[in-house]
Amino acid sequence: MRAVVQRVTWAEVEVEGKTVGKIGPGLCVLVGVEAGDGEKDAVYLAEKLAKLRIFADEEGKMNRSLLDTGLSALLVSQFTLLGDARGQNRPGFTRAEAPEQANALFAHCLETVRRLGVPAESGVFRAHMAVRLENDGPVTLLLDSRKLF
Repeated sequence: MRAVVQRVTWAEVEVEGKTVGKIGPGLCVLVGVEAGDGEKDAVYLAEKLAKLRIFADEEGKMNRSLLDTGLSALLVSQFTLLGDARGQNRPGFTRAEAPEQANALFAHCLETVRRLGVPAESGVFRAHMAVRLENDGPVTLLLDSRKLF
């Protein structure tokens, strides 16, 4: 699974003019599920998001996590993170997981984040979404579960 993780002061996602997920300070995470990903990828990503120390401590150093701060996460599925535009101008998405499996793994990741104690919101899988946020820092990280296993 791939993720673009942004530390935010606020974030929201809208579908058909209606806000479906909204957080204050925390993390806005765009999540892509790659063909062949499994539950261990979803659990890895969830645990990493909950424990990622990118919030300031008393000395202003990035040393606190969502779990340490009680802040929230907004997870948004985004298959385009698996787009491949090497050698072409129109990206191909053959590396993205089939929708049914991707939805199940995205949902597993979201539920694992919540079970770990992080308040979490999400967008709507396969919907056209408008994501709005204010990046704090800016702090943006890329995570990829495939780079570990």
